[in-house]
Amino acid sequence: MIDHLRLLKNLTNRFYSLPDKDWELFSSIWKPFEAKRKVIITAEGEVEKFLYFVADGVQRVYYSDDLQREATLVFTYAPSFGGVLDSFLLQQPSKYFYETLTPSVFLRTSFIEVQKVAEESRAIQQLIQNGTNLSFSGLMERTTELQCFSSEEKFKNLLKRSPHILNLVPHKYLANYIGIDATNFSKLINSVKI
Repeated sequence: MIDHLRLLKNLTNRFYSLPDKDWELFSSIWKPFEAKRKVIITAEGEVEKFLYFVADGVQRVYYSDDLQREATLVFTYAPSFGGVLDSFLLQQPSKYFYETLTPSVFLRTSFIEVQKVAEESRAIQQLIQNGTNLSFSGLMERTTELQCFSSEEKFKNLLKRSPHILNLVPHKYLANYIGIDATNFSKLINSVKI
């Protein structure tokens, strides 16, 4: 867990560097959690009670409609935060699923714990605000990508953001993320200069 906390500190320092006493407070609320492959950690309709820090493994957040069609919205992998963020922040039922694609190791903390330490520390409030702002910025970029870019452009952007993603995520989920049929994904890989 010590190594996982070090990774967590390295990630949070990208958003906001907490003073030592605030880091001690913030780091004290995280507990180890593991899940096997293909586990739904958060299901549609549930309120996301936890914020996850991914120490190992790959997960996805996805939407599923009444016809069982899926839309993969985001992948999470080390070192990053995970969970259904809007459900967590608003404490409202989730419209999405959070699923492990591989065996996964996390640190996690509850909404109640996050609220408690944020009330005790202005620096932790700033860290949370900065992290939320970055997530919102990423969401805006992704929305633009979905509405304006070709499949090839989406694929190239994905590889630019996460060059190692082809080795982490099964191609059927990458195809779903880009918005193309899985059978066309291999054609896309072969046609795009990587």
